Formats: sequence, C-alpha cells, structure tokens
Amino acid sequence: MPDRFKKLNSIQSFQLFCLESYRNTKGISAIKALHDFKTYNVFSFLEEAYQVLHTQSQHYILSEINRYIQQHDNTVPR
Repeated sequence: MPDRFKKLNSIQSFQLFCLESYRNTKGISAIKALHDFKTYNVFSFLEEAYQVLHTQSQHYILSEINRYIQQHDNTVPR
C-alpha cells in the first residue's frame, strides 16, 4: 500500500483535531494555525500530553493550548 494511503495514528488524529479546533476558535486560516503550532512546538506538547488531554473537553484542550503558546511566546525569536 502506498504511503499516501496510510491512516493517522491516534495521536496524529488528536493533533489534527486540536489544530482544526484552534483554527476555528481563533477564526484564522489553516496556514496561520499551522504556523502557530510549528512555531511554538504545539505538536510536541500535544504528543507529550496526549494521555491526559485526549480525555478532556474541547474547551479545556484549547485553553491548555492557548496557555502553552502564551508561556512560550516570549521564548520564540521573532
């Protein structure tokens, strides 16, 4: 089976759900949301916190993502 047909694993699916939820909540483009997630290493955060976060509400997860980004905002070079 070609690589392009492989399915996402549970963590990747969760990360995609978080990315889309973040984008929709902020009312930003997919490119901007992806930029934020890459700039602030949100994908790594979500992978590390997956066991706890994937059982929480969407509101709580987005709150944690926003808190994480705010905490790391001053550490990212502009």
